[in-house]
Amino acid sequence: MIPYHLAQVNIATMRAPLSDPLMANFVAQLETVKAAADASPGFIWRLQTEAGNATEIRAYDGERILFNLSVWESLAALSDYVYRSQHGTAMRDRRKWFEPAPQPTVALWWIPAGHIPTVLEAKDRLEYLRQQGATPYAFSFRQPFPATELVNSKT
Repeated sequence: MIPYHLAQVNIATMRAPLSDPLMANFVAQLETVKAAADASPGFIWRLQTEAGNATEIRAYDGERILFNLSVWESLAALSDYVYRSQHGTAMRDRRKWFEPAPQPTVALWWIPAGHIPTVLEAKDRLEYLRQQGATPYAFSFRQPFPATELVNSKT
């Protein structure tokens, strides 16, 4: 058994509400992208409503801010899903649907196997990455840290 799993949070600010015609192509791909995640090797868990939807979760005050939180067996498993599945195909068009972000929108961190991260935990890790840069507490795909030890405190 792997003693650590990888948690990831990502946010994006939509250019328009999901009901707007501008977002129609994005909305049309949601089920396929969600199914690709669920079927991906190394996928463990994702935050969703009882209806299986993450687009209705509002972790921030802005109505157009989408919030995704998931757990994976490894960085390689998450990377394969993000860049080599239907998700990667959809990401190529992200500028059509999402506003540019001046700060990081994705944070990664290691958790004990079996732990399910909370929304508050994920928001904290993303904010830490934005303020401090990549560290073992919160990092990015570009600056990953190995799962050699759990880092549960910022110091």
